[in-house]
Amino acid sequence: MGLMRFIVQPELLQSDWPEIQHGYLCGADGRVFPTRIEVDGQVVLCRRTSSESAKFHVGWPIAGYGRPVTATASLPEREAPYLLAVELARGKIVQIRNQASQWEVAGMKVPAEFTRTSSAAHRLFAKAASAQDHPDEAGRLANEALSFACQAAESLTMAYARQAMAGRQQRYPQLPALLGCELGCEPLSAEAEQIYLKTFDSAVIRCSWKEIESAEGEYNWEPIDRQLEWCETHKLKVRAGPLIDLGPGGLPTWLANWEHDLLNVQSFVCDFAETVISRYQGRIRSWEVVARPNSGGALTLNEESRLTLTARILDIARQVDEEAQLLIRIDQPWGDYQARGQHRLSPLQLTDALIRSGIGLAGVNLEIACGYLPRGSALRDLLDVSRLIDSWSQLQVPLQISLASPSSTSMDPQASIDQRVDSRFWPDTVDETQQARWVAELLPLLLAKPAVAGVSWCTFSDAVSHEFPHSGLLRPNGTPKQVLEVFRDYHLGN
Repeated sequence: MGLMRFIVQPELLQSDWPEIQHGYLCGADGRVFPTRIEVDGQVVLCRRTSSESAKFHVGWPIAGYGRPVTATASLPEREAPYLLAVELARGKIVQIRNQASQWEVAGMKVPAEFTRTSSAAHRLFAKAASAQDHPDEAGRLANEALSFACQAAESLTMAYARQAMAGRQQRYPQLPALLGCELGCEPLSAEAEQIYLKTFDSAVIRCSWKEIESAEGEYNWEPIDRQLEWCETHKLKVRAGPLIDLGPGGLPTWLANWEHDLLNVQSFVCDFAETVISRYQGRIRSWEVVARPNSGGALTLNEESRLTLTARILDIARQVDEEAQLLIRIDQPWGDYQARGQHRLSPLQLTDALIRSGIGLAGVNLEIACGYLPRGSALRDLLDVSRLIDSWSQLQVPLQISLASPSSTSMDPQASIDQRVDSRFWPDTVDETQQARWVAELLPLLLAKPAVAGVSWCTFSDAVSHEFPHSGLLRPNGTPKQVLEVFRDYHLGN
């Protein structure tokens, strides 16, 4: 069994640091190893079955940036433990140096702010690396270096987004990327309608099996019919789904009677997909057919069963409507969940397998729900998001991005009971300002990426049932949150 050891400052471990239990090792190719984390005094032990070189990813407190997941450089196993803060600083500095070089070669002009903060990070890291005989001093210097490295990564990525966006706007009078939001099941008020139409040019119609057929054989089409008619009236481009959600609690409860009979489950699932797509053929062109086939959690379906089932559903959908655009939704796209050892394929590998099967997958929807446990994504900085999009762009299919983040930590009676807000990720209080700031930083980066065909928000209003707590753009009383203005600015800018 492979073992890597890291020393951290004792005061950090003695205080509250639950993020260590979600740390994991990954290979140079990004493959996440099933990782068992142990803490022995001030030493963190990472156990896995492989002994090859690996990067250690862990949520780490960085001044001004909250507790984003940060990674070391690729390290070989050795008897002597590594100083974790020093290696995290080394990893971030290597990352920004390599990315800056790639973008410069592509013609990007690197900003002066990047040069200043990157140089400061290098100087502090050199001092930290040479002071490792004094771990406390080395750790202090490394943490300062890490803070400057994060500043450098932020300024570099923002500059890339500005310059790439300017290039796209020169080529296209209107950006070829849609902005949308999930409407929910309830009709919008007259005021909410006007807010929506001034903000978005597309819509996501929720089309959940467990809501449509809550009792076997009894269908409720009224919410979808109503929302689709409204979208058609206002000439909004529509995506519907997900039809089949393979995440926890995503399937009708009555289907549990068949969970150990995969053939019957497949029959029920495919029959539902065929029924829905047939009903709206010619009116809905874009379908999110399956959600969360990568992470799973529905019934007792294992990874192989989910992959087989997803391929079969997509095949049936293609037979029903040859002209439809068929997508799948991938949650937790960094694949952190693989560290639990229950998944063999990375999210990218699973999606690539579906594309190679020739079933006509037209795109992938990446769900980045930041600040939620247990099924959200941990906080990453802008550079990590940029690198994520670039890696998924290699599939050469259009990407949709679904975003969610919280505006409060209080109870949300309309939200899913198995999701909660984790306020520890963020650099500031979890409130509407923090939510708007996150979107304002992320949205221009996503729209600057050629592979991104659309960005959608997961919840329009907190007043109706939704999955992620406090993720709506409207408060329960119907008034808009600050984040709505961010979307409106980019919609008008389009």
